[in-house]
Amino acid sequence: MNDLLTTTDIQADAIQNPSQGEAPVSRLGMALRFLLAAVVVAAAVLAGTAVMVGAGEAVVVTEFGAPVRVLTEPGLAWKLPAPLEGTTTVDLRLRTSSTGLQDVGTRDGLRILVQAYVAWQVPAEPDRIRQFLRAVRNDPDEAARQLRSFVGSALQVTASSFDFAEMVDTDPARLRLAEFERRLQAQVEAQVLQTYGIQVRQVGIETLSLPDASLVATVARMRSERETVAAERTAEGLRAAAEVRSNADRDGRITVAQARTEAAEIDAQARREAAEIQTRAYLSDPLLYNLLRSLDTLAQTVGPGTRLVLRTDSAPFSVLVEPPAAPPP
Repeated sequence: MNDLLTTTDIQADAIQNPSQGEAPVSRLGMALRFLLAAVVVAAAVLAGTAVMVGAGEAVVVTEFGAPVRVLTEPGLAWKLPAPLEGTTTVDLRLRTSSTGLQDVGTRDGLRILVQAYVAWQVPAEPDRIRQFLRAVRNDPDEAARQLRSFVGSALQVTASSFDFAEMVDTDPARLRLAEFERRLQAQVEAQVLQTYGIQVRQVGIETLSLPDASLVATVARMRSERETVAAERTAEGLRAAAEVRSNADRDGRITVAQARTEAAEIDAQARREAAEIQTRAYLSDPLLYNLLRSLDTLAQTVGPGTRLVLRTDSAPFSVLVEPPAAPPP
């Protein structure tokens, strides 16, 4: 009963004096508000001083508009809050630009239409990045326009050092298009790097064509050249054929002469051997030799249809009726 009265008295006293119960709660709320405000301010300060450098880009930190340092390494960096220091992001990625068709003249007097492409980028070097900012105010489109102007002028100069056949030809040995591109790049990259801080990675020919008048003249000239080449090759073929025939006739005459010489030598050798054989036969038995020679003569003279009226005691028929002569003592 006493406890109940005490609790009731306390509640009644709290109702009559409400400020005494709310004081601790109010102080806690104010502390939370101050803490939250401090966190927000700290986050704002961090956001204003943090700089995130992404891959393929650079961040230029400026102090009242003047560049003071260049950040090229990807990651988080720091700066003073605005307006003390600001940032400018520069794109370092590779870009390509096309010149469009340019009417240029070749060394042999032909007018051609050439379209070149340029691959370029701002190098990750602080001095070049500052130079790029000063030259084009960090405007890649303006840089591409200036670059197209440079390449167009370089095309005029470079094309005047080459014949048309050195850029368009079916013979790879005469084609010098790669040399044309190297000279064009060498002429452009030094000027662009010094003027704009832009590094040219590659320059190439994208399109090469002829105006109508030049096309007709070129086709006529190519036809004339092909006809000249065809006539030269035909004449060369005729000369080669005549030379082959002449060599064949000469070789044939030499071969026939050699064969006749060899045949004459063989015949002479055979005659010498036959004479030697006949001499040895005569020396061994003259009577038999005379008999055999007479019979050979009859065989060569008289045939199946031959009729002769001769004395039988005359040579060579005497061998048929006369006895053989006695051998010498």
